Amino acid sequence: MGGLSAEREISLQSGQAVLAALLANDIDAIGLDVGEDAMNQIQQANCDRAFIALHGRGGEDGVMQGALEMLGIPYTGSGVLGSAISMDKLRTKQIWQAMGLPTPACKVLTANSDWAAIVDELGLPLIVKPVHEGSSVGMSKVDSVAELQDAYTVAAEYDNEVFAERWITGKEYTTAILLDEVLPMIRLATPNQFYDYDAKYLSNTTEYLCPCGLDSEVESALQQLSRQAFKAVSAHGWGRVDLMLDEEQQPWLIEVNTVPGMTDHSLVPMAAKAADISFKELVKRILQTSM
Repeated sequence: MGGLSAEREISLQSGQAVLAALLANDIDAIGLDVGEDAMNQIQQANCDRAFIALHGRGGEDGVMQGALEMLGIPYTGSGVLGSAISMDKLRTKQIWQAMGLPTPACKVLTANSDWAAIVDELGLPLIVKPVHEGSSVGMSKVDSVAELQDAYTVAAEYDNEVFAERWITGKEYTTAILLDEVLPMIRLATPNQFYDYDAKYLSNTTEYLCPCGLDSEVESALQQLSRQAFKAVSAHGWGRVDLMLDEEQQPWLIEVNTVPGMTDHSLVPMAAKAADISFKELVKRILQTSM
């Protein structure tokens, strides 16, 4: 847990919750707040397997997975390839597009982009995102050409790759996947412009609706779409797929999270609870993905 990414504090919260649940399961577990000397820390811990509760770069992007592969230590969740692709929002979208799966149109931005041309192509509003960040870090909604360059500058503080994505007006949902099971979907409702960092971790005004309010046939279809999107990027074990349903009831895939949050505000534990899976049991099942 912990690590060096922009999501360090959330990772520490997730890690502490997971550690408590592992110990409650009578599992001989220790917590490692990994830093720049992560390889030595892990080797010195002399563990049989690793529960990865690292969010963001260095932990969720294939780097830690590759390190554990080198050390011969089994670990939870997706492997190197699935982790690396899923952390890269742009390549994830390109794979979905190639497979004909619905995801909003986007355009890569640079400091020299023709901002007016971007808006002409994608329309307004837009959302600007760093390619390799999670937890909505560095993301901005753009309502005019004049705002686009500023949004790019904000995102570029976090990543050297940035893209603009067509804004989808509609309802936001998330689908948790645990082993071969697709858990009940959750609808997210926030008074913020979108489900941003504040809405995810700090706000008490965010609503989490589970049951999500969709007809069972619609929910089932979206769950299967989520499973397909998850497998498309070589993700496995456990994770979460975020998507939106626009005003015409058209689904749009947004992103995949291969190490979702495990805090008291987190979505996978909520979905598990709706499926009568306690947090303690959820953590045990996630650990089984390392077997």
